[in-house]
Amino acid sequence: MTLSFFDQFMSPTYLGIPLMALALSLPWILFPTPSTRWLNNRLLTLQSWFINRFTQQLLLPLNPGGHKWALLFSSLMLFLITLNMLGLLPYTFTPTTQLSLNMGLAVPLWLATVIIGMRNQPTVALGHLLPEGTPTPLIPVLIIIETISLFIRPLALGVRLTANLTAGHLLIQLIATAAFVLLPLMPTVAILTATLLFLLTLLEVAVAMIQAYVFVLLLSLYLQENV
Repeated sequence: MTLSFFDQFMSPTYLGIPLMALALSLPWILFPTPSTRWLNNRLLTLQSWFINRFTQQLLLPLNPGGHKWALLFSSLMLFLITLNMLGLLPYTFTPTTQLSLNMGLAVPLWLATVIIGMRNQPTVALGHLLPEGTPTPLIPVLIIIETISLFIRPLALGVRLTANLTAGHLLIQLIATAAFVLLPLMPTVAILTATLLFLLTLLEVAVAMIQAYVFVLLLSLYLQENV
């Protein structure tokens, strides 16, 4: 019974063929395609408003050099939100619960921000490793600590997204199993447990959106240091 709780995080296969690519391509199919008409429907209008507001808030602290990343950040935000939200549906698979996928997104984007900083302003990029006014005996120690913290950033990005979504899915399954088991024994307690499950599901919807936003926001902050 304990192992079955983690079966939902296994990558689905069909005839020995992994379906991860299908799970990753499904969100793009669900997005409404823009039309050439002047007046769009409500869904397209809402989607355009959301993307514009998010892009404005995300690029507000960045200088014009970082605005080239607007399309990438907006696409990544929509992609992660859709993956996280689809994973809350019954009998679905959430690709973002896989650490390998999250690290595959975090490491190249983080490395791109570091390479841009080293190419455009190497002195400023290296200056982040040593705060101004550091006492001379502490210089080697601080350089080592800042270097370690720099390389931990992509790991923190991937692990944060994986851990939050995995914990939420496990909690939902545990409480749903408890409500199902308690229903014939103690119906009142089962109803209270089902109410708690409904509230937890609403919380997980918020967590799915917030974690996607935090992932992209931290990438934009890393970019801000290097442009």
